[in-house]
Amino acid sequence: MANERLRALEEVEKEIATILQCAGNIVLELSKDKHNASLLDRQLVQFQGSVNRVESELSGQIRYLTQVATGQPHEGSTYSARKDCQMALNRAEYAKVKLGELGRTCETLKPFS
Repeated sequence: MANERLRALEEVEKEIATILQCAGNIVLELSKDKHNASLLDRQLVQFQGSVNRVESELSGQIRYLTQVATGQPHEGSTYSARKDCQMALNRAEYAKVKLGELGRTCETLKPFS
């Protein structure tokens, strides 16, 4: 699962390189006195396709990370369990502090024997 996600991100990186190359080609063509409209159209279509693929893949990656971060069940992550454990430890420490305070209060209220 993790390898697939890394491979997908590598593909996104390649698409971003394509986007930059297309943008450079478009700017270069537009800087000429006489534009080649068919070249501009091809570069624009390739640019838009690459942007759409990057957007789609990154949205999928963000959805996955949102699931991981919100504790929904998914494969291979222990984040939710670690978060629950840490919260339980925090509650236990809070209870210990409050019980200590209660004990000290009881000791001060005890009638002198």
